Amino acid sequence: MQAAPIRRRELIGFAMASSAIGLSGARTAHAQGGAAGFPSKPIQMVVPFPAGGATDGAARLIADKLRQQLGQPVLVDNKPGASGILGTDFVAKAPADGHTLVFSLSTSLLINQFLYKKLPYQPQKDLALVSHVVNAPIALLVHPSLPAANADELARYIRANKGKLSYGSWGVGSAGHLSLAEMSKKFDADMTHVAYKGEAPMLTDLVGGQIHMAFASTLQAKTFAEAGKLRIIGVTGEKRSGALPASPTLVEQGWKDDIYRITGWAAMAAPAATPKAVIDRIAEEVRKACELPEVRTRMLALLGSEPTAYGPEQFAALYARELLVWQRVVKDTGATLD
Repeated sequence: MQAAPIRRRELIGFAMASSAIGLSGARTAHAQGGAAGFPSKPIQMVVPFPAGGATDGAARLIADKLRQQLGQPVLVDNKPGASGILGTDFVAKAPADGHTLVFSLSTSLLINQFLYKKLPYQPQKDLALVSHVVNAPIALLVHPSLPAANADELARYIRANKGKLSYGSWGVGSAGHLSLAEMSKKFDADMTHVAYKGEAPMLTDLVGGQIHMAFASTLQAKTFAEAGKLRIIGVTGEKRSGALPASPTLVEQGWKDDIYRITGWAAMAAPAATPKAVIDRIAEEVRKACELPEVRTRMLALLGSEPTAYGPEQFAALYARELLVWQRVVKDTGATLD
């Protein structure tokens, strides 16, 4: 009896995939041009976040390999601001010839459309998915004072302390915020959310005991857990993180909700009307780059996962499924950034 809802959800997701980013009938018809002569000039890869971060490092890694493979400069251009909106909007409005790309996170490419009522671009209309480059799972951390070493123990503790606990996030509408808001609702916990301007100050307060729990990047979680300053409860996603192979997923521990099955990700997109042949060419070159041992090793070090390099069709199907989850969670939690 449980299989029917799952099938319906999957059918809805794959139906949406046919009209998701870069796969609508109108754009497909527009994108029949070939990739002959591409690239004919340097490629601009926009990263809508500051230089020096993990996303920027991953983008530069891929850009360097694409430069070697395509025979043209691939220039990383950092355009930070407004949770990735400014740089993503720049690419959405750029010429659709494959020479302007965005390398960004699920936040700006997917989640923001539900958090902002006045987003200057619409991901499903203005952007074409090129490549899902790498997953970015997050780890649930608690202060060592909490008497919980796994998901079941944490759930019991949360239920027994309604209205007494707090959780942090690196910003309103972030994956960490939405996941814990959903958890608070699930356990009827009435936990207090404390939003920080970034992961570093959030983790500082978590170590200091000012908040009780938070989701964090797997690499940061590993650092603090190995130092004995924080305890890892579990990680998101269907598979264990390459950065934390000994830490079970929350799904493994019985938390089957969709929000814990999915992860954040880093991906590449282009302006919506970019010819499909060009998109396919770029995606294929990204796949080749991601198969290189040095790229896989470096990506694991940067984002805690080995690259996926899903092409446009597989990425669109994944996007459509996750879109349903994030849309529901944002609505349920009432999160907004307008």
